[in-house]
Parts: sequence; C-alpha cells; structure tokens
Amino acid sequence: MKKIYLFLLLSLVMLTSCNHEKELKSLISELEGTLMPLYVESSKSYWAGTTNGNPEDFQRYAQASMKTAEIYSDKAIFDKLSRIKKSGRVSNPLLKRQLDILYLSFLKGQADTTLQNLIIEKESLLEQKYAGFRAEFRGKKVNDNFVENTLRTSTDNRVLEEIWNAHKAIGPYVAEDVLEIVRLRNRLAQSLGFDNYHTMALTLSEQDPEEISALFDELDEMTREGFAALKADMDKKFAVKYKIPTEKLMPWHFQGRFFQEAPDLYPVDFDQYYKGRNLETITTDFYNSIGLNVGTIMMNSDLYPRDGKNQHAYCIDIDHHGDVRVLCNISDNEQWMSTMLHEFGHAVYAVGHDAAGNPLFLRNAAHSFTTEAVAMLFERMSRNTEWMKVMVDLPEEEAAAINEDCIRSLRLQQLVFSRWTQVMYRFEKEMYADPEQDLNTLWWDLVEKYQLLNRPEGRNQPDWASKIHVALYPCYYHNYQLGALLASQLHHYIVTNVTKSQDMTGECYIGNKVVGEWLMEYVFTPGMRYEWNDMIEKATGEKLTAAYYKMQFVD
Repeated sequence: MKKIYLFLLLSLVMLTSCNHEKELKSLISELEGTLMPLYVESSKSYWAGTTNGNPEDFQRYAQASMKTAEIYSDKAIFDKLSRIKKSGRVSNPLLKRQLDILYLSFLKGQADTTLQNLIIEKESLLEQKYAGFRAEFRGKKVNDNFVENTLRTSTDNRVLEEIWNAHKAIGPYVAEDVLEIVRLRNRLAQSLGFDNYHTMALTLSEQDPEEISALFDELDEMTREGFAALKADMDKKFAVKYKIPTEKLMPWHFQGRFFQEAPDLYPVDFDQYYKGRNLETITTDFYNSIGLNVGTIMMNSDLYPRDGKNQHAYCIDIDHHGDVRVLCNISDNEQWMSTMLHEFGHAVYAVGHDAAGNPLFLRNAAHSFTTEAVAMLFERMSRNTEWMKVMVDLPEEEAAAINEDCIRSLRLQQLVFSRWTQVMYRFEKEMYADPEQDLNTLWWDLVEKYQLLNRPEGRNQPDWASKIHVALYPCYYHNYQLGALLASQLHHYIVTNVTKSQDMTGECYIGNKVVGEWLMEYVFTPGMRYEWNDMIEKATGEKLTAAYYKMQFVD
C-alpha cells in the first residue's frame, strides 16, 4: 500500500511539473509573437534615427519601446510567471532559463506604465540632442573626430583649452534633461522596492551590487600604484611637450575628451600604420582568417561620418535572426582600427548567439559584459606588432624596434581605462543614491582621485553630462571593465589550450580558424543558456577572475 501511495504521489508531482512546463511553453510562444515584432520595429527605427538623425525615426523608436513596455507591464503575465517560478516545478533547463529571464524583465515592467512611457519619451528626445550636437570651435561647427584629433595632435595650449571647452558645452545643454530622467528612473526603481535605479539595474542584470563594488575596490588597489607611476611619467613628458610646469597640466593636455584612452606617451606613431588603409578590408580579412565571416555584416553597416548621424559607434542585432549591423564613423587612424575590431567583435558574437537552435529569448550574450569581453579581446590587436606585420605590412625590423613600446602602450591603455571606469562606476552609484547633491563637484572629486587630473580652477560645469553613457546607457559602464578582465581570461585560455602558443603578449590568432571555432562553440552559440559565470566556467574552466588581467597588464 505504501509503495502504491508513493507511486501515486510521484505521478502527481510529474503531472504537475508537466502542466507547469506546458503552460510556460504556451506563454513563451505567445510572448514571442507579440514582443519580437516590436523588437524588430524598435531596432530598425533606432538604426534609421541614428544614421540619418530624422526625428520621425526616433519617434517610431519611442512608440515601439512604449508598446514593448506596455507588454512587460502586464500584471497578469507577471503573476503567471511568478506562480510558475515559485512552484519550482520547471525542470527543463532551457525552459527554466527562459523563465528566469522573462521574470526579471517583467519585474522591471511592473512599475507604473505612465512613468515608463515618460522615461522613454524623454530618453528619445535626449538621444536626438546628443546626436545633433556639434562643438563650436572658432566660429565653426566641428564633429567629435575633429575634437579628438585636435586634442591628440595640437601643442598650442590655447587651442587645446578652447577645443576641450567647446566639447564640454554639451554638458549645460543636456544636464537638466539628464537629471530629470535620473529622478524618474529612481522613482521607477523605488516603486519596485529597490533603493535606487543603480541597485535595480545591476540586480536585474543578474549582478550583485555589493560584489561589483568589492571588485572595483580590489581593482582600485591593484592598479593604483602602477597607474600613479605612469601618470608621473606622463606629467614629466607633457610638461616638456607643452612647455608648462607639471602642476599647470590640465585635462585638455592628456589627448582626449575624458582621458579614457592612452595618450601618445611612447615614441610610436600608431596612426601612420593605418593612414590611407582601408579599415573595412583589414577588419574583414582578419575575422575571415580566424573562421568568422563578417562579409554580410559589413555590407549592412554604416561606417563613415556625415551630418546628422550619430557620432559614436555601436553594434545592433536587428531581429535575433542574424541581421547584425555596425555603426561607425571611420577615420584612417589607430583608434578607429581598434573600434572597428571592437564593434565587429560584438557582431560575430551576435551572429553566433542568433543560432537557430537557441530559443528566441536566449538569443543574446550571456551578459552585456561578456560581449564587451569579446570586443576588447579583438580591439587589442591594433597595437600588436605580430598582427600589424600581417594586416598592415609592418616590416620585420620596424616591428622589432617598436615592439616593446607597443606592449607598454597597451598596458598604459588598460590602466588609463581602468582608472576611468572607476570614475564612471562610482559617479553613477553616487548620483543615483543622491541626484540632488553637487554633481559637478562630485565628478571632479572622482576625476582627481582616480585619474590624478587637475581640476580647472573655478570649474563648476556639468561636465559629467558630456558623457553620453551617463545619460542614455545608465549603470552599464562597469561592464566594460568586467569585459577587460574576461578578455584577458579568454586570451589566456586560447593561448594555453587552443593555439597552444603560450604567448600572452604576441599571439594574434591570424590564420587560426580554431580560435573562431572555439569562440563560436563555447562563448557565442550558448547565448543566454547559462548564467554568465556558469558560461565562463564552462568555457575556461574557471569563474570570472582578475588574475589574468593582472598577469597581462599589472605585474
């Protein structure tokens, strides 16, 4: 009798489990039918708006986004997902993973729909402001490429200060709009039980805010001493270059709008190797050589600057069926070579996770920082002499002569960027904790502490708002640093187990199709089938670690 009872109980449990899975499958199918067409409409409208600056396209993008938000706000669907999730009766791994992802997406959507739509509308208008802004320098409107080139090449202190200030003029132009959206985002987060939007954004992306903060504290300690030594060396050389005392060096002397890129500290003019080169061809040939064909992506992309076009760079997956595109504003220099390699790294990842065998809701990167890792893995090649010998015909003797400085410049780039991410992460964290504080002062306090830059005397402008990520890609920037850690971890695994060259410094993958095959099988194609740290462990044998970043750039 006892055996019969246990058999009946087990049968009931299995039947209940089957019923929950059947219900979930039906719900997923329904959501695919309603959400995916809106996703495509949103993607196409955003692409059109950022390539031509047409306000009507941005409006269509906003409308599609609002319709999407309306679906995610459906309480009946959220309650159904909650009930199925709490039952613990979904055993199929792919169904369970889709359930987890949909639950988090619908949780965010349970905020007031009117509030969500208001945020979307204001973000769309702000996007247009950033896209349309051009710095005004000595009576002329100039684009970001002109600003960057002037900051990198001019030695006229007055010109440098003027062009830097011209770019920062976007801050006052958008600051109040940004702050209004920050307050609205906080209202949304608090309505869902989070203390602020920053906490919510990390939590809903399957990151523990305390763990991320602890990791940034560890990275701060890890990079502080090495960066300070490099910065002191920079100061000495730039004092000579600009003919001023070191204490008079200002942010505009460090060859960029934000000091997020490595300045030209070493006697290697990287731009000369890319001058007159076709960056499209180089990018295509490199990726093809490692077994990752980018021909179709290249044809569908928009790569050169023009009036009204977004001045930045991004990759977009239009439909989760392989229509992947890249927006760039190419100029024939090393920075844009690096950017092309970066964005097409995102692109090959997207094509991989769009595999037909993946459920639609799992056709994405394991996490936003894992696709950043792949992009960074490849962007580092633009200063690799072994890569340059093949891709830009760098002579053997010249490669040997500049190799040490190339290695040093890459290390400099990593440390400069790491300190910049400290500013971004900590600023956003503090801004969302208290948006009414003196943000202008907070920004420069952080810049002085982590980047060791001098604050311009009497400076009290919303320079934080000149960084588009603060406004439109909130609470994301820390993922670039996590991506840098994972890029080193992936590289270490590749040189140890795939190419087996054991060469962390010179390995450039060219001609090694096994590299593309390994990435496709273990990183790209799994998509979101696993939580991000599980994917990393399955691919490399370890969870995310800073050990290989430290080995490559700090030790």
